[in-house]
Amino acid sequence: MTLEHDRSTVLSNPIDILRDKLAERRGRTASAPAGRTVAASAQDIRARRARQPFLARLVNQWWTRLLGAIYQGSLSEQEEEYESHSARRDYVWNTLGTTIWGMSLPILSIVASQLAGTEQAGMFSMAFSTGMLLMYAANYGVRNFQVSDIDEGHAFSSYQIQRWASTAMALVLGILYCTIRDYQPYMATICFGVYLFKLVDGAADVYEGRLQQADKLYLAGISQTLRSAAVFLVFTVLLFVTRNIAIASVGMGIAATASLVLVTVPLALLETEKSRRWRLEEVTDLFRQCFPLFAALFLFNLIETMPKLVMEGALPYENQLYFNALYFPSQSIQIIIGFIYKPQLVRLAGIWANPKKRRRFDLILLAMMAIIIVVTAVVGIFMGTIGIPLTGFLYGVDFEQFRLLSYLMVVAGGVIAAIDFLYAIVTVLRRQGAVMRLYLVAFAAVTLSSLLLVNLIGLTGAVASYLASMTLLLVLLVLEYIRIRHAIARERNPFLS
Repeated sequence: MTLEHDRSTVLSNPIDILRDKLAERRGRTASAPAGRTVAASAQDIRARRARQPFLARLVNQWWTRLLGAIYQGSLSEQEEEYESHSARRDYVWNTLGTTIWGMSLPILSIVASQLAGTEQAGMFSMAFSTGMLLMYAANYGVRNFQVSDIDEGHAFSSYQIQRWASTAMALVLGILYCTIRDYQPYMATICFGVYLFKLVDGAADVYEGRLQQADKLYLAGISQTLRSAAVFLVFTVLLFVTRNIAIASVGMGIAATASLVLVTVPLALLETEKSRRWRLEEVTDLFRQCFPLFAALFLFNLIETMPKLVMEGALPYENQLYFNALYFPSQSIQIIIGFIYKPQLVRLAGIWANPKKRRRFDLILLAMMAIIIVVTAVVGIFMGTIGIPLTGFLYGVDFEQFRLLSYLMVVAGGVIAAIDFLYAIVTVLRRQGAVMRLYLVAFAAVTLSSLLLVNLIGLTGAVASYLASMTLLLVLLVLEYIRIRHAIARERNPFLS
């Protein structure tokens, strides 16, 4: 290895790299700074790097690589540096990224409540809830389709065009919603910051899906973790300094955008193969094929959000904070159950594919339902002992007055976890199209019950309508699953009654 190459590999300052590149372009050997020899310069740089903290070294290395790729005019044509097929890293970083992302609303709501009060925190919670809907609209249900496109029947560039198009449509939807609600400038500014953050989440998903498609899921987890951490840090610092939710929300959106531009997009392009050119027919095909997935996911999240939408017009904003705080234990049940069954979906599909193992398939389903009941009971016991006082301490609000509502919300969490699992099972059976009408029924039920109960009994009505509509959806799903199993049995044996 030449001394000049050795020097280039230890440079920690991207400016030094660019200085050397310019010197090489002029046709002369890059000189060491301040007239020193190359060897002395390289030794000094090694010593300087050794004294740097690990995080500083990591950031400098990334900047060096990023600026070098930009200087050469292409991110996609650079040599990959990170390994694939790392199951342990995939699990650790995907779990960490998903967990931090899933807890972003309760954590940010706690910060907002402590630093800005329940009214502003409730406004933030409302914006976040509608922002989540916009994120699902931007995602358009494409992630699983993209990841399973192993043969790349659709170019990654086509996935990018489709995602930016759906993100633009989600942005228009958000603007229309704020216009219809006739938000005042303060609330509109909060929505702008939160919507920007969640739309960036939606856009980033296609690049993180590309990393997963290349069997580098851990890099997608790192990207998600960095974005969530940056958003939390910027939001907290700005809110601590200004005590203004609107300013903190805008800062949060800017931080998310910076993470997308500086980390997520370059990482996906640097660490995966260069895509062929996009084609209009591929983009339109993605919109067509993924519409059922988008419709089901968006409709389900709209069902979950409907009580909050009704509350906004009928109750003070602090009720949004109370509802989301009560919802967090429910969400934790869903996260725990997802960690248990989602890694087993491929195995379940294999078991179902063998007709001789159908009884085993049914036993696994029953076992999973039992686990959901147990986890729900454990969370209920936790909330009944230290959970409610702990929630009050974190949010700075007396939640003892909401003890009954907390129990109801825990039950709702178990119901939703069962719904999520049953929908995954129906997907394994390749009959997911049959459940769309069930979602429509549940949507109608939650809309009517929310309009009636929220206006009659306030927050209690919102929680009650939420639990009732989810219970109805679970019952309908169980009946539909039984019908599907009978239909499959008749297909195998037409003589069955």
